[in-house]
Amino acid sequence: MKVSCLNKISPLGLNNFTSKYELTEKAENAELILVRSFNMLEQPISDSLLAVARAGAGVNNIPLDKMADAGVVVFNTPGANSNGVKELVIAGMLMSARDLVGGIDWVRNNKQDQDILKSIEKAKSAFGGTEILGKTILVIGLGAIGGKVANAASDLGLKVIGYDPYLSDEARALLNHDIEINNVLEESYPLADFISLHLPLLDSTKEMINKSVFAQLKPGVVLLNFARDLLVHNEDLKEAIDSKIVKKYVTDFPNHFVANLENVIAFPHLGASTEESEDNCAIMAVKQLMGYVEKGEIINSVNYPNVKLDNLTDKARIIVLAKNQPSIAREIEKIFSSLEDYITHKVSKVKGDYAYYATDLKVDISETLIEALRNIEGVNRVRVI
Repeated sequence: MKVSCLNKISPLGLNNFTSKYELTEKAENAELILVRSFNMLEQPISDSLLAVARAGAGVNNIPLDKMADAGVVVFNTPGANSNGVKELVIAGMLMSARDLVGGIDWVRNNKQDQDILKSIEKAKSAFGGTEILGKTILVIGLGAIGGKVANAASDLGLKVIGYDPYLSDEARALLNHDIEINNVLEESYPLADFISLHLPLLDSTKEMINKSVFAQLKPGVVLLNFARDLLVHNEDLKEAIDSKIVKKYVTDFPNHFVANLENVIAFPHLGASTEESEDNCAIMAVKQLMGYVEKGEIINSVNYPNVKLDNLTDKARIIVLAKNQPSIAREIEKIFSSLEDYITHKVSKVKGDYAYYATDLKVDISETLIEALRNIEGVNRVRVI
C-alpha cells in the first residue's frame, strides 16, 4: 500500500505504519495521502487513491465532494491539536490585556539607551493594561478547542459565557460547572470583555462578525479569532477598531488587509504548530488510514459517514461507497439476497449526500458479484477486504 505525504508529516506518526505500507514521493501512484496545508483543490484524483487524511482540522484545501464522488474517504483529526491552539488563545488574550507587544517594541527601540532602566519607569505606564481576573469572555463554539479555551478561562478566574447550539452531551459534560451556556448571542455580546471564535467557516458563519455585531459590543472589547479569517468582516473590523469598540484584534489568520491594521496582534498560523500537536495529528491520521484500509472502518471522516467496525473474522468484507439514494440501497440488497444465509454482519450509514455499506460473508466473493455492485448507477467505489 503506497502512501504519499504532500507536506512534512511528523515521523512519530509515520512510524505507526506497518511493513504493509510504503512511502512514495509520487502522489499520483499513491493509494493513501497525508496532507496538512497543501492545496489539493485542483489536483487530479487518481483511480488508485482510497483515502486522504488531513493532519489537522481544517479541510478547505481538499475538494470534499469531488473526493466523495471518486470514492475517496477524507479524514481529519479534530481535537489532536486542541491543546496547542488553546494555549495560544490564552497567550493572545494575555498579550492583548497587558499590551505586552507595545512594551516589547519599546524595549527593542530603546535598547541603546544606557539608562534604560530609568527610562522604563517613565515609559511603562503606557503599557500597563488591565488584568483578566473577573472579566467576561464569550466563547463562540464549544467543540474540541473552544471547550478547552472556556475551561482554561474559567480556571484563570474569568466569567465564561459559552455559545454552541450544537453542543453535544459529551462536550457539555467536559465543561466546568461555572460556565454559563447562552445560545442567544444578542444577550451575550454586550457583556463580553473578550470574544473568542471557535467555529467552522460555512456559508452561515462567513463574516458573521460584522457591523451589526460590532454595534452590540461594549467599547474596549478584545476579539480573538483562531478559527478562520473570513469569520470577520474586514472593513467592519477596521471601523470598529478606529471607533475604539474593538481595543485589540488577535488572530492566527492575518490576511493582507488585517495585517496592515492598527491594534492587531497577528500570529503566522501557529495554533497547531507545536511539536506535540503535529505529533498527535500525524498519529491520529495514520491510525485512521490504517483502520480504513485494514477493516473498512471510518473514524472522523468529513465526506462519508463514520462507521466503527471490528476486525474481520469471516472470509471477506465488502465495502460499498455510494450516493445516498434509496434506489441504490435496494439494488445492493437485491444483489446480496441470494447470499443471505452467508452474511454474518452488515451495516449501512449515511451522511448528507453519501452512503456507506459494509457486508461480512463467510464465503469467497465472486468477481461477478463485485462487478454487479460496481455497475449500480451512483456507486462510487467497491472494496473487498
